[in-house]
Amino acid sequence: MILTTKRLNRFLMLATAPFVGIIFCLLVLQQPLAMDFSEPTEHYVSSNDIWNRTEEIKSDLNVAKTLAESTSSSLQKTTELYKSTSKTMESIANMTAAQAKKPEAVYNRRIQTKLGVPSEVIDSDRIRIELYKVNPGTYQGYAMKIKLKDPSAMQMALDDELGSSQTTLQAALRSGAVAGINAGGYADSGGERFPLGTTVQDGKYVTGFHPSVKDLSFVGMNKEGKLIGGRFFNKYALDQQEPIFGATFVPMLMKNGNKTVIPSKWKNTPRLAPRTVIGNYKDDQLLILVVDGYDEKGSSGATLEELQHKMYTLGVQDAYNLDGGGSASLILDGRVVNQPSDGNLRKVPTHFLFYE
Repeated sequence: MILTTKRLNRFLMLATAPFVGIIFCLLVLQQPLAMDFSEPTEHYVSSNDIWNRTEEIKSDLNVAKTLAESTSSSLQKTTELYKSTSKTMESIANMTAAQAKKPEAVYNRRIQTKLGVPSEVIDSDRIRIELYKVNPGTYQGYAMKIKLKDPSAMQMALDDELGSSQTTLQAALRSGAVAGINAGGYADSGGERFPLGTTVQDGKYVTGFHPSVKDLSFVGMNKEGKLIGGRFFNKYALDQQEPIFGATFVPMLMKNGNKTVIPSKWKNTPRLAPRTVIGNYKDDQLLILVVDGYDEKGSSGATLEELQHKMYTLGVQDAYNLDGGGSASLILDGRVVNQPSDGNLRKVPTHFLFYE
């Protein structure tokens, strides 16, 4: 019983201790609570204060308006200055372009002075073709000066079926070309005609690479629309020229503005013949000569030396002899310009074509 009473007393002490502590703190530590029962004070704004504040706002608005007008005027002046500067820069650019074209125009006039007056001109956004008659007395033919404004305006026609052939007129009409000439040589086999030597179409070797033998030369175009060619003894050397298309015949007539040595074999077999020759100027314009002849027996037409000298005097840089004789063909605007020695156009496997 005594133990139980002690436990009960201890429990009561622990239970009441917090309340005793709270009462002690309230009695000893609490400060008197001051209560203010006075009437609240009202703050009045005088009419003068309102007027002054209004004037300040108006002043700020006037400043903002002035600033906005100033900014607008500045923007307008800047816009006018930009337009004026743009016109000036455009004028300078046009003047510079005109000055840059002057040497080209002078160079072209020199070429035209030597060729004479064109008998026909075809001009489009992609190409300009000028046709001239050539009659120095010893032979008769035609010159066609071509400016490729678009590299794709010149292509080579080659049938998908190897060994097949067509006339240059057929090739031009089928593909919609405005002009065309015969291209490389060929070899007859079993009634079919196969391109001679290395032939490239769409950047690919049609029958593989064939090293230059027997004075054969490759001639074609690269992706920039520049005439390339020469004798190549390994595929790597030709790959460096990046040919897009090209064919092979013999011989090369000029290189870098200089006459090349014509092998004696080709000077006399035959000596005179209908011919097709292609070359380029310094500005990458092309010059094509197609010479007429009565047959392939060597009694009419032009010699290779004559055409080489003609290209030289006309200022051509590189020149290549293409297939000639009855193969010589010149097509312009849907018609045959030259007089084929066979009486009709000959079917050949490759053609250089030009597009408006």
